[in-house]
Amino acid sequence: MSGIIGSDRDFRGYGSAPPAVRWPGDARLAVSVVINIEEGAELSLGQGDERNESVYEVVEEISGVRDLCMESHFEYGPRAGWPRIRKLLQDYGVRGTMNANGRSLAISPWLAREGVTDGHEVAAHGWRWERHANMSEDEERLAIARTVEAITAAAGVPPRGWHTRSATSPNTRRLLLEQGGFLYDSNAYNDDLPYLVGVEGRDHLVLPYAFDTNDMRFQRGGGFVFGDDFARYCIDAFDRLHEEGADAPRMMTVGLHLRIIGRPGRIAGLERFLAHAASKPGTWFARRDEIARHWLRETGREELIDGR
Repeated sequence: MSGIIGSDRDFRGYGSAPPAVRWPGDARLAVSVVINIEEGAELSLGQGDERNESVYEVVEEISGVRDLCMESHFEYGPRAGWPRIRKLLQDYGVRGTMNANGRSLAISPWLAREGVTDGHEVAAHGWRWERHANMSEDEERLAIARTVEAITAAAGVPPRGWHTRSATSPNTRRLLLEQGGFLYDSNAYNDDLPYLVGVEGRDHLVLPYAFDTNDMRFQRGGGFVFGDDFARYCIDAFDRLHEEGADAPRMMTVGLHLRIIGRPGRIAGLERFLAHAASKPGTWFARRDEIARHWLRETGREELIDGR
């Protein structure tokens, strides 16, 4: 075969020359703890959706009738998981980002109020807990607007960050800019640093997310069984990034879910990780909006911070 293969994908990134950015206090590593708030936004006939959610500890879908079992699984997160996670973050003085579905906070606005009281950022995770990949432009535009409205009502301030459940549509970033008010999105998994992308002639900041340093790996086939599995993996990732941070900026994302890490048999894994990270000099636990603002200032793009 002959010919040139083209692609609009970026496999190089910063390469061996990342920006010369130093974190506040000359920290080696920015650690972003993301608390996903999805409960009440999962698909449910009881909420008027077209079908029931099928993904939890096991994969099972009940069709045609309300799935009270699945609803109960998701209810565990706000009822029992959140108080455990909240106390642990308070104990270690960690401020993170609550990645919230709009419908979750419309149903449980107290989650946002408690998070804001603790100093957390409330970012957007879509209206429902669903992918956007196959949405029409009008459907996605409405989902973004409803999410912003619900989070603003619950948290008292509009969200500055966005993260679609896994798969976005080709229109997502353009529609976020059209909506206005967004500082960054986390709809990428391809780097350990923030970076800019072009969206119809405008620059837009991306803070990559991570599926490996994430409690979702306790789910079926994910590889984590014991709380220590989570701790060991996250500590290994932290130690390597902290070491690399002596020479170049590094960012680490730790993904949490109320109904997953909030279980009593798993929460100790989070505590072990937080204790380890907090014991290391040069660790900056930061909200994602804080990371975004600092990165833009350090790279000379302050105009993007309030570019609404």
